[in-house]
Amino acid sequence: MAEELLIQVSDFESRVALVKDGAVHEVHIARSAGYSVSGNIYLGKVVRIIPGMQAAFVDIGLERPGFLHAADVYRSSLVTANEPAAKPGIRDLLRDGQELQVQVERDPIGSKGARLSTRLALASKYLVLTPRSAQVALSQRITEEEQRRRLFAQLRPLVEAEGLGVIARTQSEEIDGSALTEDYRRLVLQWQTIEQQAKSAASGCLLYQELPMQTRLVRDLVGPETAVIDVNDAQVFHSLEDYLDKQAPNHKHKLRFYQGTRPMFERHNIEDEVAGALQPRVRLRSGGTLIIEQTEAMVSIDVNTASFLGSKNLEETAFQTNMEAAAAIPRQLRLRNLGGIVVVDFIDMADPDHQAAVLEKLTENLAGDPAKTRVLEFSPLGLVQISRKRVRESLAQQMCQGCPHCLGSGLIKTSESVCMEIFRALAAEMPAVTTKATIKADRKKGFYSLVTTAAVADRLLGEEAELYSLLTAKLGYELRLQVDPELPAGRFDLSYVSQNQG
Repeated sequence: MAEELLIQVSDFESRVALVKDGAVHEVHIARSAGYSVSGNIYLGKVVRIIPGMQAAFVDIGLERPGFLHAADVYRSSLVTANEPAAKPGIRDLLRDGQELQVQVERDPIGSKGARLSTRLALASKYLVLTPRSAQVALSQRITEEEQRRRLFAQLRPLVEAEGLGVIARTQSEEIDGSALTEDYRRLVLQWQTIEQQAKSAASGCLLYQELPMQTRLVRDLVGPETAVIDVNDAQVFHSLEDYLDKQAPNHKHKLRFYQGTRPMFERHNIEDEVAGALQPRVRLRSGGTLIIEQTEAMVSIDVNTASFLGSKNLEETAFQTNMEAAAAIPRQLRLRNLGGIVVVDFIDMADPDHQAAVLEKLTENLAGDPAKTRVLEFSPLGLVQISRKRVRESLAQQMCQGCPHCLGSGLIKTSESVCMEIFRALAAEMPAVTTKATIKADRKKGFYSLVTTAAVADRLLGEEAELYSLLTAKLGYELRLQVDPELPAGRFDLSYVSQNQG
């Protein structure tokens, strides 16, 4: 599968897109707020321990404290001589005010702070240094036994000499031993610098910052299938040239300085792909659709036949649509950067072989996703659960904000509903009206003001005119109707205005 990595840099933002066989699979954006803090290492300070959650909040100098669960505390770095033999609780591992080195595993998302871990890791193109351990591990995607034996043989002596663990990444396959040795030593020097800096640093200090977005994505996404790395900015181009020269010289020939007159994102139709990724509906080739909805707890995907009617029977129509959806869903998850729990409601299929084929197709297409994923079997209700590691905000969270009209619900009240609310509000004011004499005296002192939208005002003076006039007459006061074009849909303001004010 031919891949292209497109890096488009401007004065106001940087964007990176991964294109496979003409289809966009990933889009990354960095603006004024930066790209991501995942991978950064900080000297944190425990500000609050919550035994009921077996977790602690750690101040790392960001807007909100990070969240550190007991399971993410590496015990060997924190044990004491009198450590209990039983599995320790959070208060056995941490204390209030304690300083410790932590790494961001997941960016702050919404109202949640960053997810932290004391299991530190430093990544390069081919290796990941794990300084808290002294073990050699290999990527699960390296399956060839000969390659696995070779990597273990080359990496074990390095780990035994330094005492710092390492994980061989998928990209290390077929890389010769001298390059891996150089990579490992470079990571060891990096770790020694972090350790030295931590000795004199204050809490909240950034000890290690991950690579800039463009370099990080070249490190993580460029592989044997990558044909071209296009960059439109000279400074970034030279920076990546230096990085590849040191870290991955076998990929350096793929780097190109893009000087085309047409913006590369426009040339590859990426702008339309991004716009489509912000919409809930995805149309399948057969005419079926996916409806993708992201909530705080999970992502739901509903598969529908829509305009696809099939040619044989309902079972075959469902199977064909589901197979197409199983191929499309993994790309949509990567493109939209959706993570956490994903629940897919496939069209009901009675044939177990069809269910197995859909699961196989889904798993096969998820295999190329660099994020860790897991697929469960069909539930009794016909649902399939997918878990996908979430590291940063989704594309929609990066590019969009909650609607001020619907407050994120996706719904606004109809003009009729708002009119009914206005009528109830007018009726509530009537008990305060006592006698005609009182009303006559008060009329000179004030009036009621009703501010609403044009659509509601039109309905009040149209379909609801008779009831509106009746309630206004019963109110006994002048009611002045005003239209505010800036007022959010579904809102109105009814207030009494005293003419004696001021």
